[in-house]
Amino acid sequence: QVQLVESGGGLVQAGGSLRLSCVASGRTFRSYAMAWFRQAPGKEREFVAAINRMRGTTQYTDSVKGRFTISRDNAKNTLYLQMNSLKPEDTAVYYCAASGTVVILTRPTGDNYWGQGTQVTVSS
Repeated sequence: QVQLVESGGGLVQAGGSLRLSCVASGRTFRSYAMAWFRQAPGKEREFVAAINRMRGTTQYTDSVKGRFTISRDNAKNTLYLQMNSLKPEDTAVYYCAASGTVVILTRPTGDNYWGQGTQVTVSS
């Protein structure tokens, strides 16, 4: 099992930046595919960005390409999401996710792990 704890959310003006972090427990962080999802009020949880186990391959949803960057530091058991040029439509609760059963996590697997979420609010 792995426990995930997100941080770094907050209130920012449109055009600003935030960096989210997700610290994972355990010694097998490098064996998990990691991802960020988000859920806005009244909407379903959606995929944002993913990175595979060995930090080599990333994927992004179209709306964040060129603005967000996902990365991981396996030595620190930490996943990051650098968010630049933020827009009001990026407002959501952002969740860190981990899976030990897929190479790259772009949709919930049913048995993946979730963090508790961190709120990101972008004002216009």
